[in-house]
Amino acid sequence: MGARAMSRKAVIESVGMAVAERVMPNSEFEAIVETSDEWIRTRTGISERRVSSDEETCSYLAAKAASQALERASCDPNDVQMVVVATVTGDYIFPSTASLVQDMIGATNAGAFDVGAACAGFIYSAQVAASMIESGTIDNALVIGVDVLTKFVDWSDRSTCILFGDGGGAVFMRAQENTNRGLIATVMNSDGSGAKHIKIDVGGSLHASGSESSKGKSCHIFMEGREVYRFAVKAMGESCCSVLEKAGVSADEVDLFVPHQANLRIIEAASQRIGLPPEKVFVNVQKYGNMSAGSIPVALYEAEQSGKLKKGGLVLTVGFGAGLVWGANLIRW
Repeated sequence: MGARAMSRKAVIESVGMAVAERVMPNSEFEAIVETSDEWIRTRTGISERRVSSDEETCSYLAAKAASQALERASCDPNDVQMVVVATVTGDYIFPSTASLVQDMIGATNAGAFDVGAACAGFIYSAQVAASMIESGTIDNALVIGVDVLTKFVDWSDRSTCILFGDGGGAVFMRAQENTNRGLIATVMNSDGSGAKHIKIDVGGSLHASGSESSKGKSCHIFMEGREVYRFAVKAMGESCCSVLEKAGVSADEVDLFVPHQANLRIIEAASQRIGLPPEKVFVNVQKYGNMSAGSIPVALYEAEQSGKLKKGGLVLTVGFGAGLVWGANLIRW
């Protein structure tokens, strides 16, 4: 395999999705915190989001999306060689959610591991899997981006509880020779000095649950909204420009822009920065809110189903999140 590695491409053969069943419209927040449907929509673009039940765990949604992707690729689970799950809301600290998913879908011959890059998780995971395929280490992989952030929100915190939703998507990647399809270029960045801007204090080894050091600390999502907004607008624009330059592609050649769905105003600012017209920008934040690592693959699924993303089309994805981390993929679909 090694000698042929340079001509191998990691092609996305199929995509699947799964979101929590319960729809929570903005109007429900009016009884919980001081806000309104208009206030939420004008500041975020979100009209509703999905809220998971106790049974709809991270692994449950991941396995559902993965099974759909395999079915659409006509791939037997036994033939899957690697399961990569991008998540920061896994079922456990350990074992990995990927191992749970690998068992749930019957991928008995696959390796499995998680990638923790928050809302940029799918960007990172897609590149990791593609690199393994292109090098000849594996021939195929399931790449899943999924998060269940509503399980970690403080429902009394107006600034964060309105933003998040639960769901995920999966792509099945397979090696192909002599094709222009597949993952073309990726950029990945991090600035850990901004870690304090988006975090959950309790649950890790710094402030373990029930420990003395966890007293007075929160087990809910904390986000410094203004700092994150400023960072996101800059990071998304720069990532897109960088990945296009790396691939030697102009923005005009992009058929569809599928950004992380966190906030409509951030999406609009990023698309304007790279000069993409609204008809080339896919948006579904109004239906789902911020699903972290789940947002990009779910958007890819819906873009394909709606006919906006076609085989051979050039799609630009970009994500940013806790870390701080950010990055972009350029994919020939």
